[in-house]
Amino acid sequence: MHRLLPTTVFALSALLAGLVLTACPPAGEGEGEGEGEGEGEGEGEGEGEGEGEGEGEGEGEGEGEGEGEGEGEGDDGFGVIDGCPDIDDALSASTPSFFVNALDFGADAYDDGDLPRLTTGAQEILSDGTAGGDSGLSEAFAFEVLARCEAAVLYKSETEVTYDPITSKKTDIVVDVGEVRYGVSVVRALTFPRGGVFSTEEATRLLTKKLGDIQQSSENVVDEDQWSKQLLSVIADRPEYVDVWRATWDSLDAELKADTVVYVTVTNGEDAPLY
Repeated sequence: MHRLLPTTVFALSALLAGLVLTACPPAGEGEGEGEGEGEGEGEGEGEGEGEGEGEGEGEGEGEGEGEGEGEGEGDDGFGVIDGCPDIDDALSASTPSFFVNALDFGADAYDDGDLPRLTTGAQEILSDGTAGGDSGLSEAFAFEVLARCEAAVLYKSETEVTYDPITSKKTDIVVDVGEVRYGVSVVRALTFPRGGVFSTEEATRLLTKKLGDIQQSSENVVDEDQWSKQLLSVIADRPEYVDVWRATWDSLDAELKADTVVYVTVTNGEDAPLY
């Protein structure tokens, strides 16, 4: 048997150590690349190779993009929103309030092929259907505006909410804004044929009915689905109808209006599918 000289043993040991280091990169580098690919997809992988910082940056950017798409859904959705009113104070106030904005469809009328461009909440509303009538699309776009303007998240659609008694008037949508839950009742302001004069009498009839329904549904909703207050979302066919709604709203009894938030959205462009 040949004995290796001490210098030879030292050289072989150094060579083997080098091979081990080459085959097994430091833990920081490996974790950075793995987390970057899993959480951050494309961006995570690029940052992840920078050993040590890879895990932190890859994970942070990946989660940030995911939350952005979930909560800020609709920033690039279907239709252009003109003016998101600041309703934060109104949501917590004990008095009624009235807000207006607009939704412009331009030359692009909504059809089924546009469904992926809506928020997931609006898609669920259309999938679940309504408790009656053909108002599903207007309810979906009422939610769409609240999601894109107020970061509202759908809690339940109309057919999922429970009331006692079950014959109670119902609200159309239940949403969460931040950590607070709100009911949303939707009504369309239009004439037949479209484009006619929308009268104060018709606005009074609709507002009185919807506000009465809001009070009844708020009283009868079960504790599990209970909201703090309701919003009345008005989808208006013409800008001039806003003045009729506002004048009618101002003339109603304070007890009937309670603390309801009226949120009027005037639709423009190719909006016929909503009506």
